[in-house]
Amino acid sequence: MTLMTLDGKRILITGGARGLGKAFAAAAIAAGARVAIADILEDAGRAAAAQIGASFFKLDLASPQSIEACMAGVAAALGGVDGLVNNGAITNSGGKTLEQLDIEVWDRVMNVNVRGTWLMSRAALPHLRASAAGRVVNIASDTALWGAPRLLAYVASKGAVIAMTRSMARELGDARISVNAVAPGLTLVEATEYVPQDRHDRYLEGRALRRRQLPDDVCGAVVFLLSDAAGFITGQLLPVNGGFVMH
Repeated sequence: MTLMTLDGKRILITGGARGLGKAFAAAAIAAGARVAIADILEDAGRAAAAQIGASFFKLDLASPQSIEACMAGVAAALGGVDGLVNNGAITNSGGKTLEQLDIEVWDRVMNVNVRGTWLMSRAALPHLRASAAGRVVNIASDTALWGAPRLLAYVASKGAVIAMTRSMARELGDARISVNAVAPGLTLVEATEYVPQDRHDRYLEGRALRRRQLPDDVCGAVVFLLSDAAGFITGQLLPVNGGFVMH
């Protein structure tokens, strides 16, 4: 049996309209999975789904009602859910110090990145429990490992996602559901276009593998953690950043 395959698995990837989420979806499909992508960006999401052969569902991670409706639609369309990739997130706090950061921005980032990850996982649980081997992969960030400045709300939210991963793994182990996190470094996608050049340069100079990070660099880790090859791995954090942070 080839372990690094997703043949027959039904995977939901949030934030799948572009960037890393779209790359994860394409990689999962290439590995044999049936994939649904969910995103608040409806036009981009539908275009991405048509391009890679996925299903699309509208999702606002700040809305509990939207999360429940999305999960119900995905489960009906795919006939269940075997794997969830919690990739959807926002930044919104880039460039501001902790003194300058607005409370409204902090709350918005936490509602989407932290509460949204929890509620999405909760909505998926009945389907993951019914699966022979449920998988949750939470997308964190290596900014939470090295403490990126002027990004406090985002860094705090991704630190919370890492901590939640461990607690979720403890709770869900008896249901044979594994929960792991992947922490990408600064990746060249649409969402990082706002990042100042000096931050890109800092990453490039600090990596053991000294080149720019691309979405495909992260896909192997996500597909692996969704696959049967990772069946006895849970509660773990896998940084994928070319050695910028060695964890």
